[in-house]
Amino acid sequence: MVLSVSERTFTKEVLESQVPVLVNFEAPWCGLCRIIKPLLLQFKSQCGDEIKLVGVNADDNFKLSTTYRLKTLPTLLLIENGVVRKRLEGFSGREDLSAALFQIKQTYTNLPRTYTSRKTAELGCRPITLGAYNLL
Repeated sequence: MVLSVSERTFTKEVLESQVPVLVNFEAPWCGLCRIIKPLLLQFKSQCGDEIKLVGVNADDNFKLSTTYRLKTLPTLLLIENGVVRKRLEGFSGREDLSAALFQIKQTYTNLPRTYTSRKTAELGCRPITLGAYNLL
């Protein structure tokens, strides 16, 4: 099941999340959005709790749609520690999306992550953890 997020809950559920979040901007009238939903659910089940999957109705959340400059639906944004790390839009088919999701999964699962502050992500740095020592 995908958590539905609105402008009111976006900051808490996405920007302040302790794990990377894959945000699916969709709309009820979008046929491709319905087609990719099973792929996204499969991706979520493979990643477990290491990546959060949320859905945003682009029609009902116009402020978010303009903030993230949506040009097409569906648009997927991978947001980590409040920063957009990857943008997926205009995929040519299921295989194209599957390959992109697989790459995200390989990058973000089974990796130790320790965040000390939002500033760390804004600088493009990731804290390095060696044993019990945090180097940033």
